[in-house]
Amino acid sequence: MFNRLTRSRDAIVANYAGLTRDRKYGEGKIGDHRFMLVDTGGISGEEEGIDTAMANQSLLAMDEADIVLFMVSARDGLLAADHLIAKQLRQRGKRVYLVVNKIDGHDPDMALAPFYELGLGEVFATTATHGRGVTSMMEDVLAELPEPELDPEAQAPKGIKMAIVGRPNVGKSTLVNRMLGEDRVIVYDHPGTTRDSVYIQYERFDKPYTIIDTAGVRRRKNVALTVEKFSIVKTLQAIDDANVVILVIDAQEGIVEQDLHLMGTVIDAGRALVIALNKWDGLEEGHKQYVKNELDRRLRFVDFANIHFISALHGTGVGNLYKSIEQAYQSATDKLSTSFLTQVLQDAVVEHQPPMINGRRIKLRYAHAGGSNPPIIVVHGNQTAKIPAHYVRYLEKTYRKALNLRGTPVRVEFKSSDNPFSGRKKPVPKRSARRAPRKGG
Repeated sequence: MFNRLTRSRDAIVANYAGLTRDRKYGEGKIGDHRFMLVDTGGISGEEEGIDTAMANQSLLAMDEADIVLFMVSARDGLLAADHLIAKQLRQRGKRVYLVVNKIDGHDPDMALAPFYELGLGEVFATTATHGRGVTSMMEDVLAELPEPELDPEAQAPKGIKMAIVGRPNVGKSTLVNRMLGEDRVIVYDHPGTTRDSVYIQYERFDKPYTIIDTAGVRRRKNVALTVEKFSIVKTLQAIDDANVVILVIDAQEGIVEQDLHLMGTVIDAGRALVIALNKWDGLEEGHKQYVKNELDRRLRFVDFANIHFISALHGTGVGNLYKSIEQAYQSATDKLSTSFLTQVLQDAVVEHQPPMINGRRIKLRYAHAGGSNPPIIVVHGNQTAKIPAHYVRYLEKTYRKALNLRGTPVRVEFKSSDNPFSGRKKPVPKRSARRAPRKGG
């Protein structure tokens, strides 16, 4: 239903009970009415462990909503849990609309009859997967509401978009809640608690941010559930959608191959990177020094990224992340001057000339900006397709140093200038054409 009303595929859908856990927000529009939707996890009344936290998130969503769509299943019929939820809704005094979903294949009158027992007024019959009855239901739901005056630009995510990524159970959701100052997403001592990417807008010192909590990414051989595969896809999409990625590493376990793989994914996507080693305060001094030595040895390929040692649970060092986030975002999005880029290129060529190819020296003439987040520098010259990889890395490091880029990868691309004389025949001088051939003898 959430995906149908928001016309998106933002919420993961599978035939799996308890799939949705955190509150997920999205914008919908029916006719001239715009509205904000909150997707919540299911409530059964028999929650234990993580399901209790999930149910609490659903109750919080009820409290902040103007209207509640109470969805029940025509296939399952009226359940004891439905009576429990109806009681909760009546106690909160919310405007409630009862929606009987999955009505296809059933006689509507027979399927709807038991649900009038809940005493929640009019009952709507829908099939969300096919859109049956959804538009007419929403028109009735929204008819009594005044149309708010909304600025279209105000609905778009504001400020820096930060994706929190890492392996399962490294403390990503704890860090999100610490940065927000509230228990916005579910935290539970079990890998795989977060299944969907959750976008949350907030302000800090009057500065807008959007933070994205993502599902943990395990090694491919350990991924068995289809749900987890969808979660990983959502995480990769969040990396691509973010301006800055905060990679959370479990300091107690140290750096493992999957951490390096995730870093490579972030760099390939061209996103700015901040590294946070979580659970740092519980380590002994000897282990701390070992971890720092491992960082120096294994993270040379991301030497542009700032590294922070934090405790998301206690808040130690979390505030310092924002300075690196701002610096990385500014480096990734700054406008670059063509004249300055060309001057840096010329200085780099003087310092270390490109190699010769087939007896001809590669010539690099000028450079200009080709994009941002990541910064892309386009260099024009001849034979650029034959520039070796080591010289490309040399130019990348030169530009990063000259432009004082911190926290972001930089890409150098090349374009070969066309030779205006290629394909033309060399003209014969007129004197040579008129010269009489020599006589033999």
